[in-house]
Amino acid sequence: MDLHIAVLPGDGIHPQVIEQALNVTKAVCKKFGHALEYQIAPVGACAIEEAGPPSPDSTHELCLRSDAVLFGAIGSPKYDNNPSATVRPEQGLLAMRKKLG
Repeated sequence: MDLHIAVLPGDGIHPQVIEQALNVTKAVCKKFGHALEYQIAPVGACAIEEAGPPSPDSTHELCLRSDAVLFGAIGSPKYDNNPSATVRPEQGLLAMRKKLG
């Protein structure tokens, strides 16, 4: 079986959590003879810092091309504690849910 996974590490400690989840996925694929292809894309606070929007179009397009999405939690105290922030990491998750139905 060929598997194509979009990996969205998220923010804070979650990239490290997703890294370990990906290691488990790789081990399972190896054990059962599956081919795994994955691509990493930003979402949440890291996407705001990198690209501007919390859910870039390129991330959404990757999710549509993939068989599954490995999604880390998003959020950042930088935005949680800033009532004047015009964009928040959580908006990326909400946009993604809406776009993916």
